[in-house]
Amino acid sequence: MSRQNLRAQPPASRYRVQVLDRTIAVLQCVADSDIDVAAADIARQLRLHKSTVHRLVVVLEHYRLIKRGPQGAYRLGTRLIELGDCAVARLKLSERADPFLRELASQTGEGAHVTILSGTEMLSIAHVEGRWSLHSLTRTGHRTKIHCTAAGKAVLAFMPEEACDDIIARLSLERYTRRTIVKPSGLKAELLRVRHAGYAVDDEEFEEGLRCVGAPIFDHRGHVIASLSMAAPVFRLRKERLPRVARLVMVAAQGLSADLGHQNQTDLKRGKGHRS
Repeated sequence: MSRQNLRAQPPASRYRVQVLDRTIAVLQCVADSDIDVAAADIARQLRLHKSTVHRLVVVLEHYRLIKRGPQGAYRLGTRLIELGDCAVARLKLSERADPFLRELASQTGEGAHVTILSGTEMLSIAHVEGRWSLHSLTRTGHRTKIHCTAAGKAVLAFMPEEACDDIIARLSLERYTRRTIVKPSGLKAELLRVRHAGYAVDDEEFEEGLRCVGAPIFDHRGHVIASLSMAAPVFRLRKERLPRVARLVMVAAQGLSADLGHQNQTDLKRGKGHRS
């Protein structure tokens, strides 16, 4: 092929890589099926050798893009939920969260932020300062833990059960203070309380002297995609003040969720995809 003809081709044609094309085709085949699909069926549909498909599904399963079911067939994996939620969150939340964060900061005097799940950590995508500066408040672009923060627990509690269990299994559950939850059973019990209350609290679990409140943010499908939270020193956010602040945080999170097209408020109490 001449260099001139190569330039005339669109980028998608010029840079095609066979293994990537086949991998994406396998993923699409699994996505298009209403039921779990066996490797042999994938090979037949795509007209690929069984050994080729076997190698591809092993790699896809390693990255949690697909998951092997109890009968040996494949379904979409939980990593796709994380990637999709990250994409939606970054496209919409960072530009829509600001007025809700500013209103919450005005009402409470404390800084507030929105965080999304990124692997086994929470990633801050938007924040505003309160009247009082707080060094511990996560800034945009910073990462923090899931198991010992209100932001992390607010997302984890409302995820589909399978995805939630998968993430908990991969968490190191490090201890940061004497209040940090370091056992999976303890974390799951805490998440039940969060789902019942509709909000999460970090009561000096990540840092001594710091108390945080977080609530889930849902998209138009009713899927939790992020959390909205605020943090303050314990002497400003006393326990008797928690219920009022929690209501303000939930109102802000619900307002942002509604702005994203969410309408079904039952998701807040039950957690879409969880056992009730």
